[in-house]
Amino acid sequence: MAGAPARGRRAEQSVGLSHRIIHGYRRAYRMAGEGPAVLLIHGIGDSSATWAEVIPELARHHTVIAPDLLGHGDSDKPRADYSVAGYANGIRDLLGVLGIERATLVGHSLGGGVAMQFAYQYPERTDRLILVSAGGVGREVNPVLRAVSLPGADLMLSALRLPGMRGQVSLFTRLIKLLDTDLGQDAGELLDLMDALPDATSRSAFISTLRAVVDWRGQTVTMLDRCYLAQGMPTLLLWGSRDGVVPVRHAHGAHAAMPGSRLEIFEGAGHFPFHSDPARFRALVEDFIRTTAPADWSQEHWRELLRAGLPGGAGPAPDPACERAVDRDLREASERSAT
Repeated sequence: MAGAPARGRRAEQSVGLSHRIIHGYRRAYRMAGEGPAVLLIHGIGDSSATWAEVIPELARHHTVIAPDLLGHGDSDKPRADYSVAGYANGIRDLLGVLGIERATLVGHSLGGGVAMQFAYQYPERTDRLILVSAGGVGREVNPVLRAVSLPGADLMLSALRLPGMRGQVSLFTRLIKLLDTDLGQDAGELLDLMDALPDATSRSAFISTLRAVVDWRGQTVTMLDRCYLAQGMPTLLLWGSRDGVVPVRHAHGAHAAMPGSRLEIFEGAGHFPFHSDPARFRALVEDFIRTTAPADWSQEHWRELLRAGLPGGAGPAPDPACERAVDRDLREASERSAT
């Protein structure tokens, strides 16, 4: 682990990596504890090491599994399917290999989109959803990610590895932090992301993953057209008030769109609230699991929800009440941020 970010070293010291070969590819993951399963899904360019400060405590009462998604961390980085549906399938297969039937899913950023996709594809295997600064609940995303989705991004990322460039990037991240920008709240994580792309294979996997969910206009994948299906799925939303990657107004929109969901805002935190206040994060996750019953999925209820979301049988359509609630909450969130 020499030269790895400090968070990765702490993860390795607390819960080491294990590996399984699935469909011919090596999948890395961390696993600890006993009890009901909790699956931690990291964001784009990240790895299971991001959960270093929360895994040991959560593992006191739960079986905690934190995979390195394909194309990330210590997992293989082939030319493969890096869509959210592909990742959901990969998680299903990993859980199958590990003998875990159901889990509470905790997804951060891209991992939040993957968690929602998993719950959509495999509701019978999902106990709860905990979405942390999640993608897939709005179109808006940081312009830097939109830029990296453009042609030529590989050359730009390669240039960041040239001698002297890391020092300049480090200077830039210190500057945006000193200027107290929202993106500056995550300055340390920006440097970690740069360290996580050391070679062409890593950069190619990162770009392929990003282009599966983002283009020059913003996020291309949304769950809002299926928000009515969240009925009966215990859902907790955790967000930083100063998230410079996925704005906090997305949290308010998702809260309105997901019936019965809970929302907790980490004041002053950026895109990684579980880094800013890991103790509060763990407490909220444990309390949510303790105070909610696992989702009781019914095929007939699922059919009823789908039919209710198909007016006149003409094809999939968003729930109008859901859309009105989202618009209202987004408007109120914008007004609050302007005052």
